[in-house]
Amino acid sequence: MTEDTLAPEGARDSAIETTAVPVRERARIALSAARRRTLALTDCLPDTELTAQHSPLMSPLVWDLAHIGNQEEIWLLRRAGGRPPLRADLDHLYDAFRHPRADRPALPLLSPRQARRYLATVRDHAFDVLAATPHPGDGFLFGMIAQHEQQHDETMLATHQLRSGPAVLDAPAPPPAPGDAPPPEVLVPGGPFTMGTDTDPWALDNERPAHRVHVPAFRLDSTPVTNAAYQRFIADGGYEEPRWWHPDGWLHRTREELTAPAFWHRDGATWLRRRFGRTEPVPPDEPVLHVSWYEADAYARWAGRRLPTEAEWEKAARHDPATGTSRTYPWGDTSPGPAHANLGQQHLQPAPAGSCPAGAAPCGARQLLGDVWEWTASDFGPYPGFAAHPYREYSEVFFGSRYKVLRGGSFGTGQVACRATFRNWDLPERRQIFAGFRTCRSAEPG
Repeated sequence: MTEDTLAPEGARDSAIETTAVPVRERARIALSAARRRTLALTDCLPDTELTAQHSPLMSPLVWDLAHIGNQEEIWLLRRAGGRPPLRADLDHLYDAFRHPRADRPALPLLSPRQARRYLATVRDHAFDVLAATPHPGDGFLFGMIAQHEQQHDETMLATHQLRSGPAVLDAPAPPPAPGDAPPPEVLVPGGPFTMGTDTDPWALDNERPAHRVHVPAFRLDSTPVTNAAYQRFIADGGYEEPRWWHPDGWLHRTREELTAPAFWHRDGATWLRRRFGRTEPVPPDEPVLHVSWYEADAYARWAGRRLPTEAEWEKAARHDPATGTSRTYPWGDTSPGPAHANLGQQHLQPAPAGSCPAGAAPCGARQLLGDVWEWTASDFGPYPGFAAHPYREYSEVFFGSRYKVLRGGSFGTGQVACRATFRNWDLPERRQIFAGFRTCRSAEPG
């Protein structure tokens, strides 16, 4: 997913059974959590930094701010509430498909003050619509917009990582990993499982419909690949050996002169990284971050393994062999809390590998949700019986071999936009996203 298709979340928004929360209240909680985070990511910067473009890969933050409001107006005020437009003149200006990110600074954008005022006005009307709707049904449009805003929040967090100014964000470090380290890999038994969903009311169109998929047995890394493991790949000449690389990846690596993950540099024998305006040693036990699909694929080949397919990843994350059912999350159907997964910008980095044993999947793999998005081997495409909803541009226009699927969410992914069926996608060369990976191998017969 690119965010263009559509304050940290506190514990009070987490670890609840979503089915037990009335739809109206669930929508209000999700929208409010997203807005707190949006404001926290923008109120910390002066106007000059909100209107600047910190990378041609990203929009000015003020564009994201007004785009969030425009999408909320279109879908909640006009579509759900049947209300006349507040600012129809903004529809073209903040249409992500009409204006590539690199071109957006030249547009006559709302100022930060105007964008904030527009955002607040739209939200007041949206809550009026929510309160006035006699039967909100499953609240899909409200859930879609909450997810859309959280997706932009993660994109704005990536812009913070790309900006060159001093640090303005802060969060506590994640706790150390528990002492019960999992084995290096886990076995995921072969057989069919139910992939996708027909039951989650806020699942997006590309997660539907549910369908049966047969996956042969395979062995999966129990945690994402760590910085220490990735440094061994670098030390062994992994970036200089074309046999490990996809042909397109080798061309890209050579052209861009890649030698390490984004934001890394070496100081003598020590690897350092820049993280949200701070320079620090690369933590050896954290999942590697800011690597492209090409780099992940090359590492897997070097290690004698491969990236899991999307179906393999989802089976590992969801399938419960004891019941034959597919879970909403690896640990069950209770929404994520801090013990389950590192999500929602609670921390500004991945947790150490082996963290969150309470969030383990039935197969024993940990950290399948949160910490780092995980590249898979699969191209982004429709499930059998796919139907675009509520508009083609959310998913359908991105289907094809150009985009690779990522799964699982990152430390910057909002809880409402992270579940074991959620599908992300991006170009295989992208590195500004909070992406890592884990590897797998086919299980031996018998």
